Formats: sequence, structure tokens, C-alpha cells
Amino acid sequence: MQISSPAFANQEAIPPIYTCDGDGINPPLEISDVPAEAQSLVLIVDDPDAPNGTFDHWLLWNINPTITEIPEGTTPAEAVAGTNSARKTGYIPPCPPEGVHHYRFMLSALNKLLTLEPGADRDELEEAIKNAVIARAELVGLYSPEYPRG
Repeated sequence: MQISSPAFANQEAIPPIYTCDGDGINPPLEISDVPAEAQSLVLIVDDPDAPNGTFDHWLLWNINPTITEIPEGTTPAEAVAGTNSARKTGYIPPCPPEGVHHYRFMLSALNKLLTLEPGADRDELEEAIKNAVIARAELVGLYSPEYPRG
């Protein structure tokens, strides 16, 4: 399974439009090679470099495993959103205070649909998927307030 973005390559800079320095919308994502037995997908976007520990930017589950893309600024219609570290549902854009931060777009294929309530947090999501993951993929984007604005 793979996750990528036409907006940035793995381990390269996230364009400012997808950060707090721009429109703050989620970047476009492409998904491929999902196992045929997958019943749903989970997307977790986080920043392990945040000053107070890992910051969750986006939690989505029950994404249809047949989708091949998540266009910029959208959430898949059937996906359920969890509560991020800003205590909101939805995408929170990268906005590091200083230095280069690594934003991990972590995709998991599950052998089931989740019955988790909308707004669940990262711990609840991790517990729910614990024995259901059949494949994983990761895309890492970088961002820093010192990057040139464009």
C-alpha cells in the first residue's frame, strides 16, 4: 500500500498553501495498492516534533478502501473524523513555532469498519485499530516557519 501527494514528495517541503501561512487546507493525497481484503482505511496526520509532544493534526477512519485520492481541501464523504490535538475535528494545518517539523501522513488498511463514535481521540482510535491493521503506508512532509513563502 502507498500514500503520496502530487503537492510534495516524501521527506520534502509541504507547500505553504497547506499550512497556517496559506489557506490551511489539507493537501491532495493519492492512495494505491490497498489490499483487496481491506474493509476500511484510517488516516492519522501528526507532528512528532511539536514542543509539547506529538500533535495530532487529522484523524479520519472508515474511509472507503476503494478511493484512490483525497483532493485538496476535502474529506472523504463516508469518513468519520476524530478530535485532533486542538480539540477540534477536521484538518489542522502545519504551523510550527520554529525549526523544521516532520508531518506524518500515516495510512492504515483495516480488516473491518470501526464502530468508534465521531470525535474520538487518538488513544481511542489506536485502541480500536489495534488488532485490525493489515497494511500501513506513510508519507512525511516537512515544514518550517523559516521556509520561503510562495
